[in-house]
Amino acid sequence: MSNTRRPRIALLGAGSATFARRLIADVLSWPELADGDIALMDVDQGRLDLIGPLAARMIRDLGVGARLTVTTDRKAALEGADYVITTLAVGYAYEPDRPDVAIPEAHGLHQTVADTIGVGGVFRYLRTMPALLEIGREMEQVCPHALWLNYVNPMAMIMWTIGKVLPGIRNVGLCHSVQGTAERLAKFVGVEHTELSYQVAGINHQAWFLDLRHHTYRGEDLYPRLREALHDPVRYEQDRVRFEVMRHFGYFVTESSRHMAEYVPWFRRTAADRERYTPELASPGHTTHTPSPPHLDARSSQGAPATSVPTAAGSLASVPAYRAPLWETIRQQAAGEAPIDYVRSREYCSAIIRAVESGIPFRFNGNVPNTGLITNLPPGCNVEVPIFVDNAGLHPVHIGDLPAQLAGINRTNVNVQELAVQGFLNRDREAIFQSCALDPLASASAPIDTIRTMVDELFVANAKWLDGYESRRAQSHG
Repeated sequence: MSNTRRPRIALLGAGSATFARRLIADVLSWPELADGDIALMDVDQGRLDLIGPLAARMIRDLGVGARLTVTTDRKAALEGADYVITTLAVGYAYEPDRPDVAIPEAHGLHQTVADTIGVGGVFRYLRTMPALLEIGREMEQVCPHALWLNYVNPMAMIMWTIGKVLPGIRNVGLCHSVQGTAERLAKFVGVEHTELSYQVAGINHQAWFLDLRHHTYRGEDLYPRLREALHDPVRYEQDRVRFEVMRHFGYFVTESSRHMAEYVPWFRRTAADRERYTPELASPGHTTHTPSPPHLDARSSQGAPATSVPTAAGSLASVPAYRAPLWETIRQQAAGEAPIDYVRSREYCSAIIRAVESGIPFRFNGNVPNTGLITNLPPGCNVEVPIFVDNAGLHPVHIGDLPAQLAGINRTNVNVQELAVQGFLNRDREAIFQSCALDPLASASAPIDTIRTMVDELFVANAKWLDGYESRRAQSHG
């Protein structure tokens, strides 16, 4: 390391099979971080019994001096942390038959992922936000100067709430849709992704490639090549929804066709729409990440079928069957029976920490409060913009106005987020209904009375995690 100080990094939700391996390996790949203190925390001891030995093997393999703590005690993990990384889920993760998806579908609303906005995203937020505020309150007590790096969805609603409730905590929301889409666009236009220059801004999962060039800002404008790709059946087939959005609104959006289809009213309203734009056998967009959550309740009669994965300490609590092969791979890696991929991932997290520790600036796209950064989106909402980070902290980039049509699409999603945040903070059930009723796909798919019934059923299905929500019916004003 370049100095004698050991950065302390707390990873909360270390039982997330997808993210934990990736982030630990990334952190250990930087000389400035490789001798730091790493605290892995999860509420599931069985998962820690796999991830802990895996991290220990990584440290041995790489010959670095990192010190490892593995614990179920969240406050102990946070004590004195310089960086706090959160990757967790509460109640349900991405099971295809979870209530967030199944109940709306029974009422004619066909979502795809249901983790960002919309009816499913709103209820995921309501389940998850209390746990994140608990983390934030503990950070205020034991690591008030730490930088909070959040991966938990629904990103915009969560980060909006953190900004309002915990304004003294440094925080940024992280996603990989910008860099993932950049790699995809490079293939569409026939260049290496390292040769792209781009400016991206909007909201999480719905940011826009405002400029796309070859090599530098002076280089070739690559949008003409991208418009050629739109008319190539092979390339169009790979990203139908996003190409259609570009056809009609002029710009390419960051999140996958699978996601974008549920953020707008045009692509999943009818069976014919779904078959045309998101057919079952198509491959729209890059694959959505499916982190395995630490707070997921073990269950075999609800949600996905459960199975067990053996560990050195006995057996892992039941996990959805579709995740079992991944956990078996982790077991083999921890035991030295399978190789570990140490190639640094495209996730921003470790590079941000390295920039703060080294003072070497790093540019990324992150989610922060809209303090005049995007001038035609509401002040205070959460926006995704370019950010520079160094040892002086985060420096978000001022964008100004988005093209009006793009801001208009974003605002339809921000409306949902704003009412959901209001409903959560005030425990106002009516605001939650109004949030869901304003969702573009829900309002295009179901009558308003049906949406109210849907919301009522989701409150029942999520009752274990939700309490104190009062119904405050809006009064008419004549």
